[in-house]
Amino acid sequence: MALSELLKSGSKHLSGLEQAVLRNIEASKEISEKTRTSMGPNGMNKMVINYLNKLFVTHDAATILKELEVIHPAAKILVMASQSQEQEVGDGTNFVISLAGELLNQAGTLLTMMRLHPSDIIAGYKMATTKALEVLEKQAIDTVKDIRDPKEVGKALKAVIGAKQYGYEDFLIPLIAKACVDVCPKNPKNFNVDNVRTVKIPGGYVTDSKLVNGFVLKRDVAGTVKHVEKARIAVFGCTVDIASLDTKEVVELKSGEELFNYSRTEEKLIEDDIKKLAEAGVNVVVSNGGFGEMALHFIERHKMMAIKLTSKFDMRRLCKAVGATPLVRIGAPTEDEMGLCDYVDVVEIGDTKTIVFKQEKEKSQISTIILRGATDNILDELERAVDDGVNVFKALTKDTRLVAGAGAIEMEICKGVTEFAEQKSGLEQYAIRKFAEAFQIIPRTLAENSGLNFTDVLSNLTSAHAEGKNTWGVDIFSPEGLDAVEAGILDLYAIKYWGIRLAAQAAINILSVDTIIMARPAGGPKPPKQSGAMDANDEAFD
Repeated sequence: MALSELLKSGSKHLSGLEQAVLRNIEASKEISEKTRTSMGPNGMNKMVINYLNKLFVTHDAATILKELEVIHPAAKILVMASQSQEQEVGDGTNFVISLAGELLNQAGTLLTMMRLHPSDIIAGYKMATTKALEVLEKQAIDTVKDIRDPKEVGKALKAVIGAKQYGYEDFLIPLIAKACVDVCPKNPKNFNVDNVRTVKIPGGYVTDSKLVNGFVLKRDVAGTVKHVEKARIAVFGCTVDIASLDTKEVVELKSGEELFNYSRTEEKLIEDDIKKLAEAGVNVVVSNGGFGEMALHFIERHKMMAIKLTSKFDMRRLCKAVGATPLVRIGAPTEDEMGLCDYVDVVEIGDTKTIVFKQEKEKSQISTIILRGATDNILDELERAVDDGVNVFKALTKDTRLVAGAGAIEMEICKGVTEFAEQKSGLEQYAIRKFAEAFQIIPRTLAENSGLNFTDVLSNLTSAHAEGKNTWGVDIFSPEGLDAVEAGILDLYAIKYWGIRLAAQAAINILSVDTIIMARPAGGPKPPKQSGAMDANDEAFD
């Protein structure tokens, strides 16, 4: 009998503690089942409409959970575990949710069928977690030998990108790998994911996407100069215009000559400022506040490009890309404050004008991937895939070990933990065995989402691993399976390591809860009724 049926029937055989724990398990199972069908290259999309009525069509578990409104406190623990996985590694959120949900499902079976106490299950799960991590460490079969080699990095990205953008992984992996390698600092551990930027431009095909060694802005220039070679860039964090005073003053003019001289003085001041920029060799002026009409007139006269930025975040990234220092005053920058770029060009992609700051001779500190797609939803999915790939590269800078993918490592952990359970004699052995069986949810889900008979797939995988084929995983086209290493399907060791730890901790936390105590809304007691105040039933008198 399913857990939900047991709870609905209100079986008298279950104690109050067991019923409370089962309710928490049931709530957690519901959220894991929603995301589990989105796992793998053939995972189904979810159509999510958030509280702002914004539509998301995605099979990225992190995005789904972010936009869902989870009410049940036990289910929130799973969501927090997946968020921790996203912050720690940047991928594998669906793995955490699915594994934790199955661990709780197996615990529910132990509670109802074998009548084990939650403390026995928790003790067994803790021992099984330690053993699973030991098996995982022994199954690290490959490493990324050179983190600055895009082909080596591509080995770790294939499974990540293939699960998000199946069919486009061979095109996207070289783009993402090269973008990360180009901006990788001398000490790889200082790699910053913000140094790889994406620009989404609707239209075209996914294969029209390209990588730019530099910075790209989705906007047009303020003036008429569209192309500058060997750019020397001055960045101002203020408006390029005549300085205005904070206090209001009244100027009394008695003749037309005085009016002319007054206007001429202002014009002379801004002309001198722009002339100093030109004499310093500046040919691109960037302003975070905009340009006055008079300032723009003299910028055009000196054949300089004028670019207006509305975002301080974009300004900081541009300064990092070209090596400039933003100035808070109008004046000629020094050589150290000036940014350098091979060329700045206005390029029209589709019907969108973009400004490209491109470096050809030297590597830029910013890489930009221009993404193309038919709809905004496709572009958003591409951006999430790129974000996952960049975060995996960040994780590679800390640990370069790889394990077999396609569910192979989960089957090997299941085998190792099951053998460990056979060596135990206490009640914990049953919990350890169920912990091992929970890992079969990953290959089972991959098979189900691919339209295969999961019973045949699991039996074939079990037989292969019993014969010593440690890298045998799920083939989404055949129930026979395949060698994940030969197929190039490798998962990052850190994703599995943190996923197992976080999923087990979340399941143990939920199993240790027997009562949910909800606090009352804030506000305190209602104020006492004032004497002489009119009741609702009293009549009003004129």
